[in-house]
Amino acid sequence: MDKKALETTAKALVADHKGILAADESTSTIGKRFQGVGVESTETNRRDYRHLLFTTPQAAKSISGVILYDETLRQKAPDGTPLPKLLEGLGIIPGIKVDTGAKDMPNFPGEKITEGLDNLDKRLAEYHGLGARFTKWRAVITIGPGTPTYGNLHANAHALARYAALAQEAGMVPIVEPEVLMDADNSIDECERVTADAWREVFHELFVMGVHLPGILLKPNMVIAGKKHARPSPPQEVAERTVKLLRQYVPPAVPGIVFLSGGQTPEQATDHLRLMNRMGSNPWALSFSYGRALQDAALKAWSGKPANVKTAQEAFRKAATANSAAAAGKAVTEIKV
Repeated sequence: MDKKALETTAKALVADHKGILAADESTSTIGKRFQGVGVESTETNRRDYRHLLFTTPQAAKSISGVILYDETLRQKAPDGTPLPKLLEGLGIIPGIKVDTGAKDMPNFPGEKITEGLDNLDKRLAEYHGLGARFTKWRAVITIGPGTPTYGNLHANAHALARYAALAQEAGMVPIVEPEVLMDADNSIDECERVTADAWREVFHELFVMGVHLPGILLKPNMVIAGKKHARPSPPQEVAERTVKLLRQYVPPAVPGIVFLSGGQTPEQATDHLRLMNRMGSNPWALSFSYGRALQDAALKAWSGKPANVKTAQEAFRKAATANSAAAAGKAVTEIKV
């Protein structure tokens, strides 16, 4: 393990108020999003859509890295350039999602365990050879009657730690993503409690597995009430509770926090990030690793039509610029674009 190289990559991913584009939707997930805008989900259409995001003019001013799906990592641009090489040439670091999805956990009704550890070392070696320099693994934590259980929290944290150790051994920065879902009717208090339990367990397992913390990034949910809760969470409260919890549970050795948007609207995700970065200095950078919050406007603008590429790119550029500004604690109007 080259610890210095890992640290350099991890710091580069959160440097200069930049963030990460999560473009690692599975074929079925992106197919549903394409269906929503009337686009057929073919391999060429998936490539063309992601290519337009990657080649957005000035994207590298706001985007440090892109999490790719297995298919995308292997694809080539229309001119024949491998997409990872294309990203490198633009000053953007290629990454790769390596888990194989969350499945029902035996003996734990209503809870999920993320799979993908089998032969992960071999897949990581191949992905590194294809140009990936960081990785992502997502664990899913569900709030409900009697959930999450300790057994589920422990199993997911252990899998995250084993994955992180393998990724570092393969020379790639692991993004550790314990996502507490916001789909239920839970209060913000319940989200805070469960998130604290998840982070405590994750960092314990990372320590046990000998993971080098300066060479990872944490991709967490924000502390927020469930979407079905009667009282929406005030933005300032989301920011304050999230930063308070980070200060309690995330070691200063971790170089960066790259939040997931987790079902928030693009405006909410950006506003919460901005408010958090206005709360004073922290030992780690607070940035973003958004999927839909960066892509929604661009996907709708594109709608599969080549004539709409420039309009879609401008929508993506605006979203990326807004979140880069938020990572600096500012609104777009407060920065020189």
